[in-house]
Amino acid sequence: MDLRHKSFKPCNTMALRETTHTADADLFRQELANLINLRHPLVKLAQQIDWPSCESRFGDLYATGVGRPGHPIRLMVGLQLLKHTCNVSDEEVVATWVENPYWQYFCGEPYFSHEPPIDPSLMTGFRKRIDETGCEFILGLTLSAGLATRTVAKSSLAVVNVDTTVQDKAVTFPTDARLLHKARLALVRLAHKQGVQLRQSYERIGKAAFVRSQRYAHARQINRAAAQTRKLRTYLGRVIRDIERKLAVAGQASSRMTQLVQVAARIHSQPRKRSEGDPPKLYSVHAPEVECIAKGKAHKQYEFGVKVGIVSTSKESFVIAAKALPGNPYDGHTLGACIAQATRVSGIAPKEAYADRGYKGHGCNTNTFKVWISGSRRGVTPAIERKLKRRNAVEPVIGHLKSDGRLARNFLQGVEGDAMNALLCGAGHNMRKILRKLRLFYALFGFTLRLLLVRLLLPGSNASAPALQYQYRRTTTHLDRPKTEFLRVDEVNSSILARLCFKSQ
Repeated sequence: MDLRHKSFKPCNTMALRETTHTADADLFRQELANLINLRHPLVKLAQQIDWPSCESRFGDLYATGVGRPGHPIRLMVGLQLLKHTCNVSDEEVVATWVENPYWQYFCGEPYFSHEPPIDPSLMTGFRKRIDETGCEFILGLTLSAGLATRTVAKSSLAVVNVDTTVQDKAVTFPTDARLLHKARLALVRLAHKQGVQLRQSYERIGKAAFVRSQRYAHARQINRAAAQTRKLRTYLGRVIRDIERKLAVAGQASSRMTQLVQVAARIHSQPRKRSEGDPPKLYSVHAPEVECIAKGKAHKQYEFGVKVGIVSTSKESFVIAAKALPGNPYDGHTLGACIAQATRVSGIAPKEAYADRGYKGHGCNTNTFKVWISGSRRGVTPAIERKLKRRNAVEPVIGHLKSDGRLARNFLQGVEGDAMNALLCGAGHNMRKILRKLRLFYALFGFTLRLLLVRLLLPGSNASAPALQYQYRRTTTHLDRPKTEFLRVDEVNSSILARLCFKSQ
């Protein structure tokens, strides 16, 4: 299903708005750079991202001098990155942007703003505008930032780990009774909205039959539950035929109504167990692209969504590809598409790929590319054996994509939404790794500075002694009695370090 609306065609929609500030209006305002900590990891990361490339890449999607001016591209791209970095919704990222000066600096705002930058619905419009290829570009931005901050090495892009997982869709667990009930409700709602007069809507008796079917199923009264399901199927069939008669008399029907009638007819006619030659079953009314995937998990026998291939570097576990794979293909047949996306994102073709036994029969080995499967014995050197053991590192990457990111439940619509959400989840994972690297770097820098100050203040101390051997004494009042506390140097703020009284143990 194509998600792109007519209003999102790239040539004649809206002009690109430039962020302008006048000296008169900003005379008494203080810039964000003078208010925030410039050593904050998000500030340092904003300085490493190639924002001008975003302007040149997405600038062609906006017209010049036509319609309402669009918002700055850096703002829109920054909000998408912050959303998937912190695992928040469109509404939450816009609301938090107003409260967080570091987020505003990251998105290119020179002064602190007290108003929301955009309406949250524009986040959806921007994703539709840039499409899957634009999300691949955003993933490449995070890879370039990782190379600039040395979070990932360029040589690591040649050795990758590959695995697949399921990106669950935001749908309820499908049952026959629920699908029949939801399809009838959707048809009745749309018919009422478009002015189609139905002979009977089955609003009350349909809901009562659905409730009884759930109660009978819970009580293990299978025959009675099946009888109520047959009633629901009958009600849905009557509504479908009634709408078809009314539309035939009118002589015209909207595309939305025609599509919904087709979906409802498939749900009405599909059998409980699919046989060979039958069309794929539908598991959701609003998301007919959902597939039932069994990965052999003990705690979750079936998952409803789309299969996603993840490619990460073997050494740093940096995501360089996240490919949505509709149709539930065999894992070995997906390797070529995943490696091709990794090559497009990184600009470097991988030379070695390590995968599990589900990738047997991939047929991707060439003179410049070699795939190693877990459990291989022939031609395995000690270095390759270490990399085969390192293949398991892709599993926690998938776990972080689901627990810390938004891969566990996809709320974006359609097949395009599946592809974009997977790529943006990979970009958010890379952002979290870069921010963690920057936090550790500046923490180590502060610790080294404190150690240097200690040794300068105590020139007679042992230079080889660790910094944790130095303490300072602070006298406080506790329960009206003086109390002496001893704190370690690494717990002391560097801004007050020169005023402390140190002594050696």
